[in-house]
Amino acid sequence: MNSGQFSTATEQLTDLIGDFQDDPLGYVMTVFPWHDNPTIQMVKLQEPYKSRFNCEYGPDRWACEMLDQLGSEIKKRGFNGRDAVDAIRFSTASGHGIGKSTMVAWLIMFILDTRPLSMGVVTANTGDQLRTKTWAELAKWHHLAVTTHLWEYSNSRGNMSVSRRGPHKNKWRCDGLTARSENAEAFQGLHAANSTAFYIFDEASGIEDAIWDARIGGATDGEPMSFDFGNPTRKSGYFYENCVGEQKHRHIVRQVDSRECSVPNKTYLEELREDWGEDSDLFKVKVRGIFPAIGSVQFIPNDMVSQAMSESRIIQPNMTDPVLIGVDIARFGDNDTVIYPRIGMDARSLPYRKYNRLDLEQVVDKIIEMVHDIRIMGKEVSGLFLDGGGMGAGPVDRLTRLGYNPIDVNFGKSATDHRFRRWGDEMYGHLRDAMPRLSLPRDEDLRKQLTQREYNVERTGKILLESKKDMASRGLMSPDISDALALTFAKRVEPNYRTGFNTGQLRVMSDYDPFSSKSMNI
Repeated sequence: MNSGQFSTATEQLTDLIGDFQDDPLGYVMTVFPWHDNPTIQMVKLQEPYKSRFNCEYGPDRWACEMLDQLGSEIKKRGFNGRDAVDAIRFSTASGHGIGKSTMVAWLIMFILDTRPLSMGVVTANTGDQLRTKTWAELAKWHHLAVTTHLWEYSNSRGNMSVSRRGPHKNKWRCDGLTARSENAEAFQGLHAANSTAFYIFDEASGIEDAIWDARIGGATDGEPMSFDFGNPTRKSGYFYENCVGEQKHRHIVRQVDSRECSVPNKTYLEELREDWGEDSDLFKVKVRGIFPAIGSVQFIPNDMVSQAMSESRIIQPNMTDPVLIGVDIARFGDNDTVIYPRIGMDARSLPYRKYNRLDLEQVVDKIIEMVHDIRIMGKEVSGLFLDGGGMGAGPVDRLTRLGYNPIDVNFGKSATDHRFRRWGDEMYGHLRDAMPRLSLPRDEDLRKQLTQREYNVERTGKILLESKKDMASRGLMSPDISDALALTFAKRVEPNYRTGFNTGQLRVMSDYDPFSSKSMNI
């Protein structure tokens, strides 16, 4: 084929694709080889789409519905290539595994293929998400499209882009940008006065406010479009406002339940329902695509803590209940070293001790002081738990040499409980399991630290708690007190008998077992 023939073929293809300017679903069913490529034949088309396209395979129902709705919105505005129209804004809250990244790829390609000189920006909550999932999915569909030869695709670090081959490369393109606040300027002022400027946010709940702020002041002319996708993880922020809050009236809102989609692992979804309960916040967020009932995906609910701190929750320890001490050692100047003693399920009667700006020798002295005070009460410490990472290594070594047998706990070590990813997550899980039987002091700092920590569930089903760094980025205090308390749940221990408390009566049997519950209805 000579250059003239190539040019003619390209023009014919461009004209053909242009016919789908207000029919995104028709575009998707036309440019990809649904009839003869088994790699994309994963979802069977449902009616009326099967009959409409005379095809066995295609997008899932929710995707067909969304693409058709987008087409209706395009027709409604009737953009003439000159006069600006109202922005088209979609916000989609969903469970896991519905094919969000695939939809993002289709939207990018539909807009670029059908709108000359269109400009777009795509981002996700992390660079890894953007590069390895969002942009990688675009590569797959770009390669399969009949228009693939018209576009230049890149997924290199610092240059995630798809651009039109030829002289319009810099004015007809879409770029993938990481959602870091320092990139905010790059999201401002997309200009395509005679075409479409568009923004797509993948995993929108985790995107920083600065990026949203930049987008709001972005595309204002032509035929602007924006699309937000994500799990509804928290009842605050722009994504929440767009879906169910004050900005809902400006958006076309969709909620997609993973169970109604063809692609997700149905066995895994059923396991989540059995383990967590259909009305749990975790199941709402990860499967149903519904925002949580509480302010965020909160690991320990407010009511649990309130009940544990209530005056009615007074526990008289048994003589056989072990005494446990958790020590969280300060790493930074503004943080506190906390020594928290617990007698069985009684974490109230012996007050925790908090210190600031102690050197490591002083930390050891304060721990020994606590152990001796407990011995004076007639009880031996059954478990002395220290966070041995970072600053804790020295105190662990010295206490070991002095014969106090500390237990070195590494928060980042793999958990033994299959529900959790790390040992630190597991400790908090056992603390949460024990909460209905635990007695806590009425302490506002402890209340905040226990209830403000959020969590996530990996695709493997394992629980991952919010890091201290992420808590700090939300303006929250360091969880020094709650970490010290959680450390007392690091391992199962047996009581270390001495003479017992001077109560005058020995109870032989104890119901103490903080690890007895394995079901968390989060």
